[in-house]
Amino acid sequence: MEALIFDMDGVLLDSMHLHAMAWKNAFMEAGISIDERDIFALEGENDSGIVKRVLGMNVNESIDMEAILTTLPERKHQLFGRDNVTLFNGVDDMLRQIKGKFRLAVVSGSDRKIVEMMMTKYFPGIFDVIVSGDDTENGKPAPDPYNKAVEMLKVSKEKCIVVENAILGVESAKNAGIFTIGIPTYLTRKELENADIVLHDHEELFRLIELLMRMLPGN
Repeated sequence: MEALIFDMDGVLLDSMHLHAMAWKNAFMEAGISIDERDIFALEGENDSGIVKRVLGMNVNESIDMEAILTTLPERKHQLFGRDNVTLFNGVDDMLRQIKGKFRLAVVSGSDRKIVEMMMTKYFPGIFDVIVSGDDTENGKPAPDPYNKAVEMLKVSKEKCIVVENAILGVESAKNAGIFTIGIPTYLTRKELENADIVLHDHEELFRLIELLMRMLPGN
């Protein structure tokens, strides 16, 4: 194994509540009521994709999709910029431990400004490759984001592992043909059953990564 690819929100950062809050407020102004779990289920999709999916569930030709997309980024940037984000326990130590032993990438459906803000603040110099929701025409569940990450990592898919917590993220990684680990931070293990392996929590993830490290040549 040569590369580990992580989703950001819900795997590295305990931040999905901020995305849900921004989406709920944006849709509320447009006259649409959505539940937090609706956003959790759509996690990984880029912003325009989420709007299309939600509007598809709430057919209303008077809804201005562009108005929602115009106000959303600033809502998110304000929430993420107020120190409301926390890391899942042990994530920082784990990443610093494996840096240099594996090629590392993060693949997120969030816009590039938020991804870069979070990488600079919490993980400076850690990731070799960063792919945001702005970097591919088609977001998750299409394979494009993970295909782009593998291309930039210059590692074969057979030597990569993806860690995802979202239904669409798992689908995206599997569509790209990459071995995928599911971790249920906001959803249930049942909802992530399409992953190759579904863990129970981050502690189990850390133990698995330690095992992978022991299997590296020279260890």
